[in-house]
Amino acid sequence: ASAHRGALSRGRTVAVLGCGLDCPYPSDHAGLRTEVAARGVRLSEFPPEMEPRPHHFPLRNRTISGLCAAVVVVQATERSGSLITARLALEQGRDVMAVPGDVRTGAHAGCHALLRDGARLVERGADVLEGLGWLRQPAAPASLRDEGAGLVPLLGREDGMSLDDLVGETGRSAADLLGELLDLELAGLVRRDVAGRFLPAERKW
Repeated sequence: ASAHRGALSRGRTVAVLGCGLDCPYPSDHAGLRTEVAARGVRLSEFPPEMEPRPHHFPLRNRTISGLCAAVVVVQATERSGSLITARLALEQGRDVMAVPGDVRTGAHAGCHALLRDGARLVERGADVLEGLGWLRQPAAPASLRDEGAGLVPLLGREDGMSLDDLVGETGRSAADLLGELLDLELAGLVRRDVAGRFLPAERKW
């Protein structure tokens, strides 16, 4: 949901479903479903009225990986379904990238396995763009520095701020903030830690 909202804040998105297009799943994403239909694409290989089933999702993920230039695994246990998507991506000739995490919980064991096998390490959005050869690093324009001037100081807490923190602090929508944070990250003004919290780029941790 966060990925789709972030994409919609800057352009379009494609939602690939593990059920029929008329099936309201997940039920709590009704608003997002409407927004994707209006400003993106909803896609399914399953017929109308087909309810979601566990075996549908590996099939759905095969379509997702086939549509992508690269697959980024953000969190995966040792037996996560995300690893199926990563394997499918490799079979389809797509790049596979992974985000490292806390070794104590096991929640990132799948990501670490991918990294050991040669997946590209991702710590920030720019790592993905660099891996795809899409990264350009011009100096941040004055307008962007001015725009981010009110947001960057909010990130100066000891452990940074989550997106929910920023929504509560600023009263702005998550989609609007994600778009601005991505611009600031690409401009080298903001970084994101492995827990997904935002901090000023110059901060050392």
